[in-house]
Amino acid sequence: MWAIVWKDIQLELRTKERLASFFVLAVLIVLVWIFALGPEQARDPHIGAAVLWVGLLFAGMLSLQRSFLIEQERGCLSGLLLCPIAPSDIFVAKLLGNIVFLSLVQAIVVPITIVLCGLPVSWSLLGLPLIVLLGIIGFSALGTIFAALAVRTRAGEVLFPLVLLPLLVPLLLSAVQTTGALLSDGEWTGVWLRVLIAFDVVFVVAGWLLFGQAVYE
Repeated sequence: MWAIVWKDIQLELRTKERLASFFVLAVLIVLVWIFALGPEQARDPHIGAAVLWVGLLFAGMLSLQRSFLIEQERGCLSGLLLCPIAPSDIFVAKLLGNIVFLSLVQAIVVPITIVLCGLPVSWSLLGLPLIVLLGIIGFSALGTIFAALAVRTRAGEVLFPLVLLPLLVPLLLSAVQTTGALLSDGEWTGVWLRVLIAFDVVFVVAGWLLFGQAVYE
């Protein structure tokens, strides 16, 4: 499992295709939203949170899909499935790799978004990395499953976002609500945080259990 993770990291360090494309696309999406909304609306913490997560999800889909396209293009996916390792280990390896790549880019994109939107800076932002990480875990878990399915089907590039986006609605709502509460330094009950954690647990476990059936069918 760790060999697969290390292989993906080494490949990305040589090419930097995923990190560069994800970063550029995420920043462009954020800029488009800021210009479309105007400076006054962009300063609203909840709108700023929505801009941040929309940029992450749309740009992140490109990164998630790329993780399996590389394997398929070079004929490595069939080789991985023939290796004497459990399919669940392949899922965990790809999941960890996606989490690492998305976290690295978000560590740069989040501060840029806060500055561009003119959002207030307070001590409550110390909890933002945790919220972002929880969102990335759930997004990566669900995206890894469907990326593996899409890469083995015709027109997978089109089907991937069409199938993935509706299922990401609970994640997007909970992430935007919790992030908006942190950015506005307001009080919140923690209901949305529990929804975010439950989303992560459900799809990490589902991916671990169902990944073998998804890639062998």
